This record gives sequence, structure tokens and C-alpha cells, in this order.
Amino acid sequence: MPPSQITASLTETTAIVLEPDTRSFDQSMIFDTEISPSVDSTLRVMAAPGAVVRIETPNGVWERAFGSRTAGVDDPMTVDSHFRIGSITKTMVATLMLQLVRDGRIRLDDPVSMYRSDVPNGDQIPISQLLDMQSGLFSYTESWSFNQTLDNEPEYVWDPEDLLSISNSNSPYFPPGGGFRYTNTNTILSALIIEQITGQPLAALLYDHIFKPLGLTDTTFPAAADNSMPDPYAHGYLYGTNTSALSSVALSNAEATAARAGSELPSDVTNLNPSWIWAAGGSISTAADVASYARSLVGSSDPIGDELQRQRLASVEPRAVEPSEIEYGLGLESFGPMIGHDGAIPGYQSFMGHDPDRNITVVVLCNLRDGVSGGRPANEIAYNIIRSLYPR
Repeated sequence: MPPSQITASLTETTAIVLEPDTRSFDQSMIFDTEISPSVDSTLRVMAAPGAVVRIETPNGVWERAFGSRTAGVDDPMTVDSHFRIGSITKTMVATLMLQLVRDGRIRLDDPVSMYRSDVPNGDQIPISQLLDMQSGLFSYTESWSFNQTLDNEPEYVWDPEDLLSISNSNSPYFPPGGGFRYTNTNTILSALIIEQITGQPLAALLYDHIFKPLGLTDTTFPAAADNSMPDPYAHGYLYGTNTSALSSVALSNAEATAARAGSELPSDVTNLNPSWIWAAGGSISTAADVASYARSLVGSSDPIGDELQRQRLASVEPRAVEPSEIEYGLGLESFGPMIGHDGAIPGYQSFMGHDPDRNITVVVLCNLRDGVSGGRPANEIAYNIIRSLYPR
């Protein structure tokens, strides 16, 4: 997600206790009368082809597919469809880093310069600031020439070192620790350091330490040259271009009206080579797998141990009722009462949230990154779901 699309509250506020709606899944009232119509409305207003929604509470599981896997075609979305899940991958890379911390192979206060000598301000950036987005490093995804390549050469295979070089050749946004700025460079750099320490490729580490132990059988991290998707999958769409999105993702009023009427279709960017985002957002998954992952990531200390899990959750302690009020911490986000992460890459937008106190999980996967008038469809759907589940 670009920095302009996210904010983090860095001030202390009073925590507000919420109680989830206790209506039974057997009655399905909240889902049939509130959530389903809300999802349909959001997809229509944003001109998004389709989505999969999965909600888990102690009362049961509600999962439903909406719209189409292919824009403008009668190709009904299915709940087992695969999506590129974007920046949810960042939580996985952060978990690998915290596992190394747990094992004594790196420390959160180690300066980046211990591992990379080429990073601006590297001697002042602790590893923790790569995870909580306070390093100030320039995000390579804001480079005009980089986005031109995405538009003109969508199958170009990027080397992670080249992505880091783009960042290193640009001035940082601010001194280390001087603010918050969401940047994909932080996760690319984290992954390169992880590979350096372990001597293993990121894909193998994700499989051995995340996918396999957590039973994520429908989750993959593709090889650099692999732009394919596993069946069944949702095609991914984008209105405008990557370069135009640097200025604005919103269409003109006339274009937005045409898109909502179905007379103007978005571009199919399903096969945009995922090497451009690599560690910062390259994973592919399904709603069921993402929900399972969210429960393990937020609701269990197994992946990193009790002490680090307490520290990680404390870094994003929910402080607000409103889910759009976001806190960012050690590779995690909180959205009101939910803790997890979202993702947005050309073609796809995802939301993953889990409430460990009440054991409620919300996952939304959508095959469009930006709505025609701006906004992120999966996030908007998820926020409305959370508002329904936690009435004020």
C-alpha cells in the first residue's frame, strides 16, 4: 500500500472496549441483511469485479463469493479462488525476522549497517525500524521510471538488489525514527538481511517456517520468473496505470460512471510479474488459508514465542473503535479491534484481521486494487463488516 494511503497514530489514546455482536450464525441475520448487501454495494460503487469474504467467530464460519473472477464475463467467483495477497506477505517476512531474534541470530536494535553497508543512514537504522516503518528509507515503488517499466514491460523480472538500489539512489524521507512512512523498501531490505544470515532463499524460508508448519496448503510464494496463478484463480484488475496512480488512482466522473455501468472495463494485470514486489507482497493464497494464518499470527505465540509475541502485539495495541483508525507496529497493523494487515498491489486488494480476545477473524480478498473514485475495496468491505460485528 502506498504511503499516501495509510496513516498511523503515534499518540496515546484511551482504549475503548468493544463487545462483538452475539447474534447466532444459525439465524444469519447480520450476514443476510447487513453484510451481503454491504459487500454488493461496495463492489458496485467501486466498480470492482468480485470478492471473497470469510468471517469466523466462536459461533461458526460464514464465507461467500461475490461477483466475477473475470471482469465483464459470466465467471462467478468461488470461495476457493486464489488471489495475490500483496502486503500480507510483509507479516510473514517480519515473522521470519522475529524468529531469528528469538534464536539469537540478530537483535532488533542491531543497526542495518551491520549487515548492509550501502543503505543510507544504515548505521542509525535499527532492525526494528524496518519492521515498524520508521526507517525513513525511500520506497522504490514511488520511482517514476520504475512504474513506467511496470506499465511497459509487465513481464520484466526484477532482482531484489535492483529494487534496493532504486531506493538507495534516492534521499530518505526523514532521519531514522523521525516519523512513520510505509515503504516497501523496508521489507525488501529485511528479506535480504534474512537471506544473508540464513544462507537460504526467501521462498524456502517461507515454506519451511510459515506455510508448512501452519498448514497453509493453498499458499505459495512464486519464483521470480513465474507470473502464473494456481487454479482456480481470480483475474486481477487495475483502472488507469501504475504511473497515473502516482498522481491519483481516481477516474474522472465520466469514466467512473462508465465503469460502474460496465461500459468501461479495467485492465487485466493478472500476469504482472510479481518479482517487482517480491518479499513486500508476492504471496498467493485463498481466503481460508489467510484466515488460518491470521489466527496463528495474532492468536498464537507458536511462530515466535511468548515474549516476542507480547512485544509484537503491544506494538499495535488497538486503541480505537473505528476500524479505519490504523496503528502500525512490528510488521502488523491494527484496525480498530482487529489486528492483522492489508495488501494492495496492481490487480488485487486484501484485508486480514483477527481479534484474539474474542476469537473473531475477518478476511476479504478482492480482484481490484483501487475503486474508480479512490479507496480500497477490500478494506472498505472489511471496515463495514467490523462495524456490523461490533455495534456501538
